[in-house]
Amino acid sequence: MKLLYFAWVRQKAGVAEENVTLPGDVRDVSGLISWLRTRGEGYEAAFSDLSVIRCAVDQEHGGLDTPVAGAAEIAFFPPVTGG
Repeated sequence: MKLLYFAWVRQKAGVAEENVTLPGDVRDVSGLISWLRTRGEGYEAAFSDLSVIRCAVDQEHGGLDTPVAGAAEIAFFPPVTGG
């Protein structure tokens, strides 16, 4: 599965994208984030406040309860505002 990180999420995590094999107990975005936070201080910092994290699973906006089984790509990014 490809994981993509954008804006300050990328800066804190220290990586723009990576390919990972998820542990079998990761079922949804929330579980994925919990697993990522165990991978180091950068991930812990990037995902410390889930109220400011948005995600897309296979380019469809999702939430913390969105399933990840069978997904090819998950992107994480901060809220976006326009003007």
